[in-house]
Amino acid sequence: MKKTILTLLCLFSISVMFSQTEISGTINDKSGVPITGANILILESASGTTSDFDGKFSFTTSVTGTQTLQITYLGYLTQEKSINLEGSSINLQIVMQEGGNSLDEVVLTASATFRSQKETPMSISSIKQKEITKLSANSQADIIRSIPGITAEGGGGETATNVFVRGLPSGGQYVFNPLQYDGMPLMSTFGLNSSAHDVYARPDIGFKGVEFVRGGAAVLYGAGSVAGIINYTSKTGDSNPGNIVNVEWADKGRLKTDFYTGGKLGGEDSNTYYAFTGFVRKDEGPIETGLPTKGVQFRANIKKKFENGSFTVHGQFINDKAQFFMPLPLDGGSRTRLTGNDGKDVSQLLSGELAHTSFLTPGGVYESPIEDGVFTQGGYIMGDFNYNFSGDLVFKSKVKYANYKHNFALYIGGNGASPNPITLNEYVTNLAPDNQGFTAQYQGMSTGISGNDLVIDNLHIDRLRPMTDYSGEASLTKTLEGASGTHNITGGVFLARTEAEDVNYQYRVLSEFNNNPKLVNLSYVDAGGNDVTFSQGGLYNRIGMTSNKFLSQNKSAFYLTDEMVFDKWRFDVGFRIESTEGTFSNGNIVESQVYEDNSLTPELANVRFADGSFTRANVSATDWAVSLAGLYKLNEKVNLYANFSKGFFFPQIRGFSPIATGVTGSKYDSEQIIQFEAGAKVGTEKLKGSLAAYYVGLSDRIKIDQGFVSGTLVDLTRSEQSTSTIGLETTFDWAFADNFSLRGTATYQDHEITKNVSTDLTNNTSSTVNEGNELARQPNFLGSLGVNYDVGAFDALFSFNHTGSKFAADNNTVELDAITIARLGAGYMFKMGDNEDSNDTLRLGFSIFNLFDDEGVTEGDPRNVNQAGDAEFFFGRPILPRRFFITATFNF
Repeated sequence: MKKTILTLLCLFSISVMFSQTEISGTINDKSGVPITGANILILESASGTTSDFDGKFSFTTSVTGTQTLQITYLGYLTQEKSINLEGSSINLQIVMQEGGNSLDEVVLTASATFRSQKETPMSISSIKQKEITKLSANSQADIIRSIPGITAEGGGGETATNVFVRGLPSGGQYVFNPLQYDGMPLMSTFGLNSSAHDVYARPDIGFKGVEFVRGGAAVLYGAGSVAGIINYTSKTGDSNPGNIVNVEWADKGRLKTDFYTGGKLGGEDSNTYYAFTGFVRKDEGPIETGLPTKGVQFRANIKKKFENGSFTVHGQFINDKAQFFMPLPLDGGSRTRLTGNDGKDVSQLLSGELAHTSFLTPGGVYESPIEDGVFTQGGYIMGDFNYNFSGDLVFKSKVKYANYKHNFALYIGGNGASPNPITLNEYVTNLAPDNQGFTAQYQGMSTGISGNDLVIDNLHIDRLRPMTDYSGEASLTKTLEGASGTHNITGGVFLARTEAEDVNYQYRVLSEFNNNPKLVNLSYVDAGGNDVTFSQGGLYNRIGMTSNKFLSQNKSAFYLTDEMVFDKWRFDVGFRIESTEGTFSNGNIVESQVYEDNSLTPELANVRFADGSFTRANVSATDWAVSLAGLYKLNEKVNLYANFSKGFFFPQIRGFSPIATGVTGSKYDSEQIIQFEAGAKVGTEKLKGSLAAYYVGLSDRIKIDQGFVSGTLVDLTRSEQSTSTIGLETTFDWAFADNFSLRGTATYQDHEITKNVSTDLTNNTSSTVNEGNELARQPNFLGSLGVNYDVGAFDALFSFNHTGSKFAADNNTVELDAITIARLGAGYMFKMGDNEDSNDTLRLGFSIFNLFDDEGVTEGDPRNVNQAGDAEFFFGRPILPRRFFITATFNF
């Protein structure tokens, strides 16, 4: 290893002398507006550059002879020009035409150099911002649902989407595929708390688009990921000022305004540019709870361009409250929504009457943030520095600091002594069989609830989870050109520290069975003639604190890669070594009692609280990854590729419990993931697409299942799991007629649990279970299909996203039916202004999500993995209901 590093350092310091040719020019669109960030590349080499803010470009190359210069930019037709390199300067004027082959679109994620999707030996998908805006997405799930190999569950609302990568077991929450903004993760470390990465930021119109890299090569660069990376790239300002305002209205009280503005700071000679974007929104839906979703996000960047590079400062501020919908009781046979007391289908059981709930604990008054739902406040600041020492030596560095106050309120309908809706009479009979009578009233009302009305027990969990993240990356790329080909050798480091809290409070509530239900106050006379107050303000069990954890984790990684370009071949090889150190402190939680001298009031009885003591432990691990990939240009239309990787994943340390001598359970060590993929990429005038076969194998994954003990949500089992998956995947874009295209994806996967040793954490006994079963919440088939029509002024879309049947849990006892979500949308763009050369436009559009109102269930109850599939009631989370959007997008 030392010899290899020394050799590469020597290569970095040696410059091989060749004759140099300077190539320069300007790139504009057909209206004469400069195109910033277009990619210019000499094919079969690594010589190239990108256009600057005025559409200008310039670079030198040692390649000689007749060559092909390729110019690409997202959303425009790729151009190729033949040039003769003899040492004389070449100046070009390029005019780009809108359109474009999706396989020719240049991708930036998980690579040291820019290249098109067709030329990379990996599976990469990209979605342009224009397409995202037209979606009127409910959540991150709506944006990435069409990406092959991704199962995205968006039934929870606007945030905290569960994302599953092909062939890998998880509970969702971006475990194997971090969410990145501008190449840096929103959260560098997995598992310090169970919050999904998309709670820290939201998509807006200030992005160029999003890229998703699938497969093991994603582990190499930056933060690294064993299975995939979702990366949003921000727009930066240029010398032509631009502004966008997008107003979105939807039924159920949604109003959202997105905006973007960008341009030059200073006078004509200034090389400083700005971009400012964000949104303000308020929403009563998509399912009404009586508690609104509302918030703002602002993002900005300032970019300073100088002769040999640039420095960009990015920043974000978010103050956002989004309601979150949990599984609830459904009809056990059809799994459709049940009818409430008011005769309407019940879609959620969160009550707006719980706003401002508080109760007394031995540690003081606890005020629940339940009305805030998923609440995030804070932001990040990031510096991005790029410097070109010479034509063949480039330095890149990013440094980021993020700090968020974050609460996650979970209102779990139907998790109590009577988890299913029953009449009030039945409820009291179950509660006190020999009672002598009862009184029940709605909270804050003199109206009594009828004994024949339905009621239900519910559990509320406040997850208080502030997070701070420090991260940085630096890399040096050396280009070596020779007679047979080109090497782009990159060495880099990534460092990060993440700190988070995992503090939970819980309490139980009695309510009627309705949407936005009224709370029920209940008292009765027991068999002994005693008056018993059961619920006050709807609360009948103030459980108190159930988790008090403080966690931190450090990461340090070094990676070394070589991206090679030869005549018909491209090879990518890379190596990464990474170490992690984690520290976690578990606070001791005790239960208060009422003493004989009444020193504690009955309201404090059995309310749990922290006594101030902690048990602490440290864990550490080191592992390495390797990725090998190759691509062969069979002809102008077909490229063949294959890639292999051995990767690692550090377990979530919240799955381990500290004891005086270390940690419980097995030794903290990395999980191993082997991936292989081979296929073909096709690009013709009418058809673009890919077809590949793949294998994913995982060893010794740590999996935690939660459930209820004595009415409290706790970790029940801890499993060591291995899995194996083989599959086929295809994508296509077929222009079957003028202005029409048929786009689709399909993934088939055959997956199996090959090992599962489960430890019951309540009695510390182990057993082998579920071996040979399919992975939970992973379908065998998923895909998308859509017809697109676009003539410039008018566009339309009709699409389907299909998720095949899947099992709710690893025991495979409950199978969830397939789901198909249809979307219909269209828009018309008007030219604005009296000047014919004006680029001002107004697009009016509409979109309908879940057009046919499929009531499919996205998941069962992950906190009750042993639920039966044929019971009278079934706990599950339906997909969000049909919703109609209208948008007005003004570009000026």
